Amino acid sequence: MNKQKADAIITEYFSKIYGFAIKKSFSYDEAEDLCADIVKEVYLSLLKADEIVNVEGYIWRISEHTYSKYVSSKKKQLGVSIDGMEIPVDDEYFFEDSEEEILRLRREIAFLTARRREIVYSFYYENKTITSISEETGMPEGTVKWHLSKARNELKEGFSMERRIGKLGMKPIKINWIGHDGTPGQKGGPEYYLDDKINFNIVYSVYFEPKTKEEIAQELGMTLVFIEDKIELLESNGFLVRVPGDKYTTYVKFNPRTYSREQEDMKYKKKLEVAKLLTEEYIPLVRKAIADVRDVYIPSGNFELLEAAVILHSILNKCNIDIKRDVEKYRIKTTDGGSYFAFVNIVTEVSDKDYVAKFDTDKYWICGSMNRWSEKYQGVYSWSADSRYCSRKGGWENNWTSDYEWLYEFITGEITDNKVSKEKFERLRKRGFLTKDNKVNIMIVKGSHKDFFAKIPELSEDIKKRFAEYALEAAMLEAKSYPPQMQDYIIDRSTRYFVDNVVGIMVKDILYGNGTFKPLTEEEKVASDLIMFSDVLPE
Repeated sequence: MNKQKADAIITEYFSKIYGFAIKKSFSYDEAEDLCADIVKEVYLSLLKADEIVNVEGYIWRISEHTYSKYVSSKKKQLGVSIDGMEIPVDDEYFFEDSEEEILRLRREIAFLTARRREIVYSFYYENKTITSISEETGMPEGTVKWHLSKARNELKEGFSMERRIGKLGMKPIKINWIGHDGTPGQKGGPEYYLDDKINFNIVYSVYFEPKTKEEIAQELGMTLVFIEDKIELLESNGFLVRVPGDKYTTYVKFNPRTYSREQEDMKYKKKLEVAKLLTEEYIPLVRKAIADVRDVYIPSGNFELLEAAVILHSILNKCNIDIKRDVEKYRIKTTDGGSYFAFVNIVTEVSDKDYVAKFDTDKYWICGSMNRWSEKYQGVYSWSADSRYCSRKGGWENNWTSDYEWLYEFITGEITDNKVSKEKFERLRKRGFLTKDNKVNIMIVKGSHKDFFAKIPELSEDIKKRFAEYALEAAMLEAKSYPPQMQDYIIDRSTRYFVDNVVGIMVKDILYGNGTFKPLTEEEKVASDLIMFSDVLPE
């Protein structure tokens, strides 16, 4: 069979072959490995065949046979070590360095296994050494050389197949975590749509430059038939936005691929200065505003627990810098009722690896502000923020409105600890909201949350002016690392929320570190930075 006809058959059946591999595999990486093996076997068989009557049956027989060999080879490979093997690896490409040849190479790399594809990309495109790849992957140098050698042979065999593949088809972007600012839908937050290797890379493919459906497919190295439904899903839920030219862009925020530890340290140093300023001039006003609060239940009786929570709430909600920018277009509205700004933290590289960071950025993580309000019981409301100062786990996904409704039912005597309410009590104890002997273990303020937080003063404009100019300059510098459609959002968010979770935790560190507040007990860590509001208090 001639190559043109074989290519046409491969193109026609590729999505079905990939679907077969998906069904037979336990992961996307394994499916890619199997699919690559099947495509190679089918293509080579087609070139040797004269005429095939039942093409589909022919392909499925080869697919099943290849799958059997794949399973057997996996079993044989278990426990095999090849470190120390001297496999020659040339530092030069085995083809002429022309645009056409590079495109052909990209096409074929997309059909390599995930591991080999990553190694080839690192070695040829990023010019990394064998030693460097070995350190990054945790594989012995001999194993890296072996994969490169095998990859070169496989690339030569399939070099005549005419497909164009983008960088994401060779090396998909990897996620650290997905977050949002706003209200999740019934199915959850953005992770419901983006915590999928293909969906995520579809969105990322249009981040720096708008693309058509066909260009997205080319970038990912996949047939359009296989991803059209995914593009439609992402567009209907706001993750892809259509722009002129029948192209797509996105307003999901991705962090830059590289970052500077030194620049990050400079920003954190300024935030620490602001934290010290707030501790001296703003925090005393916050404490004074709630000094006369009496209708409050505190499990340990330690009023500092309430003060600390209100201080963090005030920093996160009362210290914003006003900036005149409309960012509503960045809000993603999903068909399941979600309305939020979405952001994704991807795997990044440090640009100044020799610089020793002075701040441990992980220490300043916060999940919050989280607000929950009951439609069943008017006035039942909660505010919370999870950080290293609390023992609660699971973040916003584990913070249910029903937790506060069930606790309210317990306080009012609507439910008792019996078989009927068994699941409710088990849940409340699991979260730590009820002790084993049915004592309420979180703070509750009697009255309206709006009236309570209205007592707290806003940060004065005079104090804001002392760091607002720096905040705007830093935000504009930061925005240069983002694509054009995201820059207004970056400038707005980074300026408006310069006083953020980092500053909030720094203030708490100061207050607990200098003895203003006593160290938290393990019991108090359940209630730390969580306030429920209700029309009744526990007895």
